[in-house]
Amino acid sequence: MRNFILLVLLFLGSQSFIYAQNRVSGKVTNLKNEALVGCHIHAQNAFTITDYDGVFRLNIPSGKTRIIVSYVGYKSIDTLVDVNQNTHLRFQLKEDIALLSEVVVKDNTVKTNTTSHKNILHTDKIEKYSSNSLGDALKEISGVSSLKTGNTIVKPVINGLHSSRVLIINNNVRLEDQQWGLEHAPNLDINAAGKISVIKGVLGLQYGGDAIGGVVLIEPVSVVVKDTLYGKTILNGASNGRGGSISSSLFKSNQSGWNWNLQGTFKYLGDFETPNYILSNTGNQEKNVAAGVGYKGSNSGFSAYLSYFNAKIGILKASHTGNISDLIDAINNNNPMVSDDFSYHINAPKQEVQHYLGKINYYTSFSELGKITLQYAFQFNDRLEYDIRRGDARNKPSLDLNLTTHSFLADFETSSNTFSKYKVGMSGVFQNNFANTETGVRPLIPDFTKYDWAVYGIASYALTEKLDFEAGIRYDFSKIDATKFYLKSRWNERNYQNDFSDIIIGEYGSQWKTNPVFTYHNFSGSLGTKYQINNSLKWFVNAGLASRNPNPSELFSDGLHHSTGQIELGDLRLQKETAVKISTVLNYSLGKIAFEINPYLHFINNFTLLQPTGLEQTLRGAFPVWEYKQVNATLAGIDLSFSYDFANNFNYQSSFSFLYGKNKTHNISLMDMPPTNWSNTIEFKKQSWSNLILGLKSELVFTQNRFPNYDFSVNVPVDGTMFSQLVAISKPPSGYHLLHFNAQIRFLSFAKSEATIGFAVHNIFDRNYRDYLNRTRFYADDLGRNFNIQLKYNY
Repeated sequence: MRNFILLVLLFLGSQSFIYAQNRVSGKVTNLKNEALVGCHIHAQNAFTITDYDGVFRLNIPSGKTRIIVSYVGYKSIDTLVDVNQNTHLRFQLKEDIALLSEVVVKDNTVKTNTTSHKNILHTDKIEKYSSNSLGDALKEISGVSSLKTGNTIVKPVINGLHSSRVLIINNNVRLEDQQWGLEHAPNLDINAAGKISVIKGVLGLQYGGDAIGGVVLIEPVSVVVKDTLYGKTILNGASNGRGGSISSSLFKSNQSGWNWNLQGTFKYLGDFETPNYILSNTGNQEKNVAAGVGYKGSNSGFSAYLSYFNAKIGILKASHTGNISDLIDAINNNNPMVSDDFSYHINAPKQEVQHYLGKINYYTSFSELGKITLQYAFQFNDRLEYDIRRGDARNKPSLDLNLTTHSFLADFETSSNTFSKYKVGMSGVFQNNFANTETGVRPLIPDFTKYDWAVYGIASYALTEKLDFEAGIRYDFSKIDATKFYLKSRWNERNYQNDFSDIIIGEYGSQWKTNPVFTYHNFSGSLGTKYQINNSLKWFVNAGLASRNPNPSELFSDGLHHSTGQIELGDLRLQKETAVKISTVLNYSLGKIAFEINPYLHFINNFTLLQPTGLEQTLRGAFPVWEYKQVNATLAGIDLSFSYDFANNFNYQSSFSFLYGKNKTHNISLMDMPPTNWSNTIEFKKQSWSNLILGLKSELVFTQNRFPNYDFSVNVPVDGTMFSQLVAISKPPSGYHLLHFNAQIRFLSFAKSEATIGFAVHNIFDRNYRDYLNRTRFYADDLGRNFNIQLKYNY
């Protein structure tokens, strides 16, 4: 870290010897404000093309600069722009058939029409993670971390909250893929995304009243109404895992308004490695495809979309042990119990997941009134989890769940008034879960049917030229009707005989057949303001209320969760969570400097957590026992980000996140809270050198010193005598500091095509470390050095 700081100071000291340049960004649209993809932007010796959002970025010296914007089928722009600071430009092009002047708008701020602040990943960042997961990519945003099971199962964590508390909206469809599981990564292909946005906290009312942690919006590539055909192919290779991926997409649109697209990804990776050993059985294989068709008219249109996600994911073999002594040794020692030779084979324990999504969306606009949108979506999630089994059952899954979801929504948004806007909507969901009993193992999650219905309303007002106000309210009704078998011994152990005897509907030997039914009524709301202090400074203030019902895992889990190697126990007594969040964002951008400050305070009643309570020996081995508990909690934190163009072609970026989580019920710290982290990046960019980018990133993760003590002792046999041994399951691993490097060049390969070559090194110095939010940290280290190469071709 000391050498990294010295390098920063060296660059800062050199800036007085280098001529100043300015970062110029912008967006190119047609007269309907639709993004134009692949526009050529020339500025002196610099050149770039717009991405799938119509966005471009250039570094231009101070002074008057000639900028040329050209696009097939449209009149070109050839203009002089006086650049003396970081500048945002907006170009509007007219079709070639109209001999009218084009429009150029210089704008140093990005206009928004909402008081909820969004953090956005554009195409260039998304493509960087083409071979990774959504959770990996979102770590680019301050305050977003990841919960891992190994290195291929990655869930996004927003300000310490994850899983059912974070809604993922994929192509305007709420993802329903058994997201309650801590080791269930989002079942989607990041390569299908054109833009990804994060709304922190409880402000995504239109998407769901249970978004206590926040909302992740995954939007497709914008459709342009013109005759064009374009696409891209991205090829990735990785040394760690000895594999890679390939992803291709093709988009076709017509002047008539019709359009279609096709996208596919194939990924193949073997066992990952730490600096010292192989992480056996950690390979990952994916085969994904998506397609869409639509019509975009002047007042109405529709879109249809289909996607298929198929993943086979290995679970670290060393995380499954055969007896209590082995499990204690694995947790208390530093080396894994199993480390075989490298292999591409994925054996049990493993997950096999398939997710199907289909939707059709229709909209129509009424002049001087607004727009109505109707949508139906279908999802089917097929999850198989395999344990290490013997004999005839060795190829049979231990868990087989099929989740079917039908959803409908209707929205109406006004457009007749420039000073106010109203949006109202309703949605309905029917969901059925089928747990296959032919696995030979009692299902962890039972059969259930779930019904949801909701209405919401949001009003936005421009109170003055600088002050905007927004308010929203939502009502949700939910009912879950399940059929669950309980062992009588577990039923009595959980003390259910007094509270739930009325739900018993049958007796089958050592088991009770039960029919638990739960109904919930929830109200959510939000208030927000945005104040434009001046052209460079914006201030957001938001407060929100949200409620989340217990998910099926929290209510009904009852046994061994095979893919994680732990016994999980739900609780029928769990109540709904109620959360209030207050947050503010100060956003500044002027010239060479930009920063954002985001403090927040979160109060959550009946906060549900998964707490370790002991060990249990089963016929399949010894496993830790984790129980769902509820407490009242407070989460307080701050997210900081900073960017400074400190010299010609040089940029410094920094992000810092701090979170304090407290269990107020027991006056102790909350477990599994992300530790304080600080990232610093220096980038060198030279567009005249084939758009060269060189970057060095420092990732510093501090030791989490605030944690509850859930250690416990168990008796284990040693030479025929029972001894008490401590299981140190609570203490987080030490903090760590990693350095990463990346390089990239981009150049025209043909008249209308562009090629990009990227090279990156993760964990340059091959450091040993364990991440607190990696659930396999008890058994093995995290990833060692990884060399990556990426070839991208836009055509």
